[in-house]
Amino acid sequence: MTGDLVVAVDCSTTAAKAVVVDAAGSVVAAASRPLATATPAPGFHEQDATSWYDATAAAVAAAVGALGDPARVGAVCVTHQRESFVLLDEAGVPLRPAILWVDSRAHAEIAELGSARVHAISGKPPDTTPALYKLAWLARHEPEALARAAAVADVQAYLALRLTGRLATSHASADTLGLFSLERLDWSGELVALAGLRTDQLPALVDAGSALGDLTPAAARDLGLPAPVPLVAGIGDGQSAGLALGVEEVGVAYLNLGTSMVCGVTSQEYLTSPAFRTLVGARPGTYVLETVLNAAAYLASWAVRQFGDGDLAATEAAAALLPVGAEGLLTLPYWNAAQTPYWDPSARGAVVGWHGRHTPAHLYRSILEGVALELRLQLTELEQATGTPVSQLRAVGGGARSPLWTQIVADATGREVQVMSDGEVSAAGAAVLAHEFLGHQRTRGWTVGGSRTPDPDAAGRYDVLYEPYRELYPALSGVMATLSRVSGV
Repeated sequence: MTGDLVVAVDCSTTAAKAVVVDAAGSVVAAASRPLATATPAPGFHEQDATSWYDATAAAVAAAVGALGDPARVGAVCVTHQRESFVLLDEAGVPLRPAILWVDSRAHAEIAELGSARVHAISGKPPDTTPALYKLAWLARHEPEALARAAAVADVQAYLALRLTGRLATSHASADTLGLFSLERLDWSGELVALAGLRTDQLPALVDAGSALGDLTPAAARDLGLPAPVPLVAGIGDGQSAGLALGVEEVGVAYLNLGTSMVCGVTSQEYLTSPAFRTLVGARPGTYVLETVLNAAAYLASWAVRQFGDGDLAATEAAAALLPVGAEGLLTLPYWNAAQTPYWDPSARGAVVGWHGRHTPAHLYRSILEGVALELRLQLTELEQATGTPVSQLRAVGGGARSPLWTQIVADATGREVQVMSDGEVSAAGAAVLAHEFLGHQRTRGWTVGGSRTPDPDAAGRYDVLYEPYRELYPALSGVMATLSRVSGV
């Protein structure tokens, strides 16, 4: 274990990204390979799990190939999309496409099986994301596949099997499946049975930052490494970003303005509340409390694509010239259901206040404002539940590259937003774990690219808008439930 470099892999929903990081925390090489998602039916989101390995191996090989001496790599660590899973046969071959975190097919199972008891054990309010409900859907709709499955694997467990020959994952990766007892740090027999599984179908569990095993010679060759090195147990991408961003500090939260919006803080005790979902933390004995909205940059991109002629720069420039409130347009951003704090899979998006002056730029700005006002709602509920104020947001993700959006977030929430300039923050967290495994002293895992502080005038205007925003979902939830029932989506 003398290598001074590590390879950190982020196997996300859209791509596998490999980053080679030195002991000072600097990126010395990087590569990425895309992942394709299939949507075979409304609400269904699936991937070929073998592409997780193929894209990971290709990305690592490309990054390592840029090094003068690949033998300098001392360890590999993976962070990954959470809640996604695949069914495997005895040989480790996928029995069907993997089902992703964003998949929303299991509405009936959520309504029937979701309960305060499940929340108390798993830390997860009933929602579309935990695998528990989609596994229960498979038990009803594809029982033969579930019966044939020798194993159910999260993304890290599948990659560990392909890379080391061992089916294992970390506690901080396993818990997002919704089958895990956060207090006991082990699979919950009660939840496993509720999903229609057996505990012997689930991966072995290890601590984050420990060794999952050495790469097999074949895997080392696939990754372009001259000899096997340890695969260090990583954690889910949200917790990994928090680790890199130093969110162990009280009053600091990470904010990922990516496809979804995820905001998280560290807790030293196990807490549950509808105000957040609870996850295993990166460090022993810690937890992460997260708020979630499953439509953020996805929604902004959708609006530009559908109504702004696909020109993001032009749409954003026009939106920046508009006043706070988009001249009376208010958006409820529940395009992919409502998560924190309502946890309503039947919730749908709404845009209120249309009139003849409105343009695509008005809609775009209203969407950015709606997401920011939703974050304000989430932070308010989080602070009330924990008793700890959040004063600073450390922002990453595609949306964080927008000066307009990050300023709107600062103004609408009344909090400082530090924009992180590092491109792959989740991978940076995996690099921290790999370097610590090798005994290297931890270095800072982020760089501040800019800071946004609330503008008093704009913040006052958002204070006024927040009141009608809070009223939208309670006023429309019954209509949304009816539309969902009638449409079947």
